Amino acid sequence: MKQIGWISGAAAAVLVAAGAITYAVADGAGGGGGGGSAVVVPAADSADAGFARDMAVHHQQAVEMSYIVRDRTQDVEVRRLAYDLAQTQANQRGMLLGWLDLWGLPKVSSDGPMAWMGMGGMASGEDGALMPGMATDTELKKLNTLSGRPAEVLYLQLMTEHHEGGIHMAEGCVEKCEVEVERRLATGMVEAQQSEIDLMADLLKARGAKAR
Repeated sequence: MKQIGWISGAAAAVLVAAGAITYAVADGAGGGGGGGSAVVVPAADSADAGFARDMAVHHQQAVEMSYIVRDRTQDVEVRRLAYDLAQTQANQRGMLLGWLDLWGLPKVSSDGPMAWMGMGGMASGEDGALMPGMATDTELKKLNTLSGRPAEVLYLQLMTEHHEGGIHMAEGCVEKCEVEVERRLATGMVEAQQSEIDLMADLLKARGAKAR
């Protein structure tokens, strides 16, 4: 089984990089070589704005699930993973919302979630699952009723699906976004979340379970 001691260090590195990326966007860096301080503002219906809005919502649920399981188990490995995921994704969420503020763009799109990926019709919001990989309200309620190993297993299963959906969205930004530093952040999300999926598969296996 893989050790998870590296996660805290990796999460810290992500947070440092996130701060640098936020500064770069605010300073107008990342696109051209002009070195000016003008902020490049994407359109309200752009992939850049859509990704920032939708991933902020997506991340918020990951933070919520992580804090739920942290209080429902005493397992050191799962609690550490949950804490690191919550801290990293809360920080990234703050960045995404900060970019929208910087750009003077609304945090909610009139076209609905996932429209920037041409998936508006797929994001029905049935039972609270607004985007790919998001847990339903029913699943969150169930997680709140469990404790110990059952809570750990359901959390790992839900978070695996959550990461898979998040990777799909981040890959969409890598392909469609025009703000270079936002594409860079999305690329980092793909790499980090895939590593965490691999880790969660090991944690599930150690608990006699597997991804759904």
